[in-house]
Order: sequence, then C-alpha cells, then structure tokens
Amino acid sequence: MKIQHIFFDLDNTLWDHRKNAYLTIQDLFNSEEITLKHSIDFEEFHSVYHEINERLWEQIRDGEIDKEYLRKHRFYDTFNHFGIDDLKLSMYFEEHFLDKILNYNHLVESADVILEYLKAKNYTLHIISNGFQEVTERKCILSGIDHYFQSITSADSVGVRKPNPEIFEYSLGIAKAKKEDSILVGDDWIADIIGSQQFGIDCIFFDVLNENPQQENLKVIKHLLQIKEYL
Repeated sequence: MKIQHIFFDLDNTLWDHRKNAYLTIQDLFNSEEITLKHSIDFEEFHSVYHEINERLWEQIRDGEIDKEYLRKHRFYDTFNHFGIDDLKLSMYFEEHFLDKILNYNHLVESADVILEYLKAKNYTLHIISNGFQEVTERKCILSGIDHYFQSITSADSVGVRKPNPEIFEYSLGIAKAKKEDSILVGDDWIADIIGSQQFGIDCIFFDVLNENPQQENLKVIKHLLQIKEYL
C-alpha cells in the first residue's frame, strides 16, 4: 500500500534541540556568572551536561528513571562534576532552562522546506515525541510548524516512551492510520528505528550523528531534504 501518513520525531529531527539547549544554557551560565564565581569554562560545562543529559534520557527511554529524576539530576550532576554540590543552583538552572528554551526555536536545517514539500504532495503528517507533553506542542507552535501536523503525540499523553509499541499504537490510532500506509522519520536509533521496526512500520533513519548502521535495506538520510529520495 502507498504511504499516506508520515510520523516525525520532533527533537533533533525537526526542532533543533541541541542548538536551542546550547544557547539557553549559555544564557543561564552567563547571567549567573558561573565562570567568574567558579572558574568553569562554558564549553567544558556544556560538554559534561550534554553527556549526562543524553545518558539520563536513555534511562528514561529504558524505563529506569522518571522525568522528575532527570529534572533533579541533569544540572545537579553536572555541577557536582566540577565539585559544586549546590542543589539550589542546579534547580535554578533546571527551572529556568525549561522556561527559557522556548525563547529559541531553531529548526533543523530545511525542516520547514521538507514539511512544505510533503504537505504539497498530500501526505498526512504527524508528530510522535518522547518529550514532555507540556512543551511538545509549544515547540511546534512557537517554531511555526504546528499547522503541518494533523496530530501531535507526546510520551506523557500515553504514559510510555518510544520504543514501547504502545506509543506507536496510540499515535496510529488517533491518526486513523494503518501500519502498511505509515512511515516514521527519526534520529534516535533505538527509540525511533528499532521501535518502529519492532512495531511493524517502515522508517527512515535521520543519521545526524553519523552512526552509519549496517542494516540491509534500511532507509538512511543525512539531510532532511533527502527524504525526497524515498517519498
């Protein structure tokens, strides 16, 4: 059956979370004069934060921790790495990070172009995200891409995260889509690609980190405009 429904992951597939987070943390770091007070270089701080945050998100995906644990620990563990045991400071960063990240709404390169292209070809577009419910829709609205999507599913609205098949089942259900006429585009190998494959829908791996997986017949892109090669 011909593809009719395209499900997109949001963070780092369409909405440039890495860039937006970097700029937000840089603002907080500078406003709190962390280099002056604690002699920490921002690039080193951000590198440590990024590694810790990625690991915590993997633990959320695997069901090992919940979002409250992540919110308490990602900045606390980062500061602690530099010998600063300050829960008040880390929670200040966490609370303001969640508020201020939506001041930045950079999209992944050509995200708006490919969405316009796919919409013009009469595909029905959807979002399926592992992000928090309270920010997923606002990211789409504030970045100006919300009007492209018939449905927006976040993990919090289902109670499970990709690669759990329940979130795919839920998203296809509200989209009134069938597995055989659906495809998912995402950048996370386990959550998006393994998840969709195990659920039984086709997928396109957006290999932004050059993981270069060796899987036969896998659809792989390095740039969003390459979606045109498959759809």
